Amino acid sequence: MTNRLEEDLNHILLHTRELWDELRGSRIFITGGTGFFGCWLLESFLWANHQLGLGASALVLTRNPEAFQKKAPHLASHAAVHLHAGDVRTFKFPDGRVSHIIHAATESSVRLNKDNPLLMFETIVQGTQRVLEFSKRCGARKVLLTSSGAVYGKQPPDMTHIPETYTGAPDQLDPYSAYGEGKRTAELLCALYAKQYGLETKIARCFAFVGPYLPLDAHYAIGNFIRDGIKGGCVRIAGDGTPYRSYLHAADLAIWLWTILFRGSSCQPYNVGSEIEVTILELAEAVAQCFHPRREVVIGKKTVDRKAAGRYVPSTQLALHELKLHQLINLTDSIKRTIAWHSCSDV
Repeated sequence: MTNRLEEDLNHILLHTRELWDELRGSRIFITGGTGFFGCWLLESFLWANHQLGLGASALVLTRNPEAFQKKAPHLASHAAVHLHAGDVRTFKFPDGRVSHIIHAATESSVRLNKDNPLLMFETIVQGTQRVLEFSKRCGARKVLLTSSGAVYGKQPPDMTHIPETYTGAPDQLDPYSAYGEGKRTAELLCALYAKQYGLETKIARCFAFVGPYLPLDAHYAIGNFIRDGIKGGCVRIAGDGTPYRSYLHAADLAIWLWTILFRGSSCQPYNVGSEIEVTILELAEAVAQCFHPRREVVIGKKTVDRKAAGRYVPSTQLALHELKLHQLINLTDSIKRTIAWHSCSDV
């Protein structure tokens, strides 16, 4: 499987090569290491570890080591990867020192947010505090929280790109705000631990992404469209296709996350995503065009009013100016790479 990602992994290493030396001989701890973000972090870590001879290792928290072994055996069984079984809210602290921590464990399921928002909120908040307590105990130098653009709440229709300085928020009395409010509280915990204990905490507010390992049967529109195309049927839009989104390839995402961990300012949130907006209809058309023959696009609902279309598009100017980060892989290439990987993958 790694061979099918070699182009992407070389791309990541090319743009992060100068960062990795501080991991030489170290051990990192990753929560959420078995998910979409986590698999990319592990793939890129192991690639850099091998190519640069870092002699580093990764300790990965997982609720189900057996399931991860089945999903990605080349990662789970790698000599530099050690699995630590446990729930992010209650896991037993591993022995020994850890130099860097990436807290990427989040249950972002729309179904969970709808059916059990209290569990969603508790998992995010309690899990983050547990990780920060472990950071104190193990003497970690740097901690990265993968937060979310959901912390901003609903993006104003007259704001094309939402910046980190926007102080809007989810509706705190809406139970469906559990995910966004949980992430807001997680960010606050990072700030509190940084102030009280001197932890160097980094925050990545992540938006929407595409690439290998993206689930095709979850709540991600682009994943659903790719699934429809692979099956050979129509690409189906559940709504009217008018909302705006933007998508960053997972290889670029890995570059951004590693850079923020190593070089980002403590307690300074950075938006992570693409600034190039597309409507959901345009996205569906872009996916359809990547198949041969081209797939038909079917819209589920017709637009019945003229209210402003919803938006979820970040401004990434802070990451650009402070860390020199920008989108490197365009949307069409991102879609094609994702299709190619899923078409020959049993993941």
